[in-house]
Amino acid sequence: MSAVGGVSGVGVRGAPPRVLTVAGSDSGGGAGIQADLKTMLALGVHGMSVLTAVTAQNSLGVQGAWELPVEAVRAQYRSVVDDIGVQAVKTGMLASAELVEAVAELIAGTDAPAVVDPVGVSKHGDSLLAASALDSVRTKLLPVATVATPNLDEVAQLTGVRVESEGEMRRAAAAVLSYGPKWALIKGGHLSGDAIDLLTDGSDEHWLRAPRLDTRHTHGTGCTLASAIASGLAKGEGVPEAVAAAKEYVTGAIAGGFALGGGIGPVDHGWRFRVRS
Repeated sequence: MSAVGGVSGVGVRGAPPRVLTVAGSDSGGGAGIQADLKTMLALGVHGMSVLTAVTAQNSLGVQGAWELPVEAVRAQYRSVVDDIGVQAVKTGMLASAELVEAVAELIAGTDAPAVVDPVGVSKHGDSLLAASALDSVRTKLLPVATVATPNLDEVAQLTGVRVESEGEMRRAAAAVLSYGPKWALIKGGHLSGDAIDLLTDGSDEHWLRAPRLDTRHTHGTGCTLASAIASGLAKGEGVPEAVAAAKEYVTGAIAGGFALGGGIGPVDHGWRFRVRS
């Protein structure tokens, strides 16, 4: 039997679907690029990354953030897409108007679905997007999104619509869709009661519910959900199917969240590996 790469009996197989995350680094490992790549591994796709910013971050908050030059972001993106190719793109922390506009232009020229997580504020309340970049998100980034995944704070930041109840989520979705994404996923995790999200393209409507879990260890939830959606799209799933599967995955990850450091711990991206039959 021949050996490949020095391992007897191992053959070369085709590459799995490829997903590219364009986001910032979380040195604590719970969110950002680190969460994205863990999610992609757990869901059976090959994760690749374009780093947009470096943060000094732990369970207590963000102590510092440094964005990368636009040319560095553009070079990383072109390097991956032009050689390896992608089946889906996911965006997270983009920090500045210049980065938002550059990434929007790159996505517009890429033949792959894009999941836009319009990250504005960290779980600890730290700003991750310059106020001057909001208009660029509205006019450049959201129009190229296949799915936009704002939470209620981000909806308010982008549209001015404040949601206090489940019944107001349709109005929030309409406001987000007015900027051009094909689908809006309004995440109602900040409301009381069940954890409810609304997915709609303006006509087709899907309400996704899960029991609210009594845990504070939810760092990385938004990054994880968006990456899970992108993973499903890369595997050829339709948007409603990909979002439903992502909701199930992130609910399990929240249930497995664990304490880390002195503050808010992360969700467990590898929870399925630890589930006993």
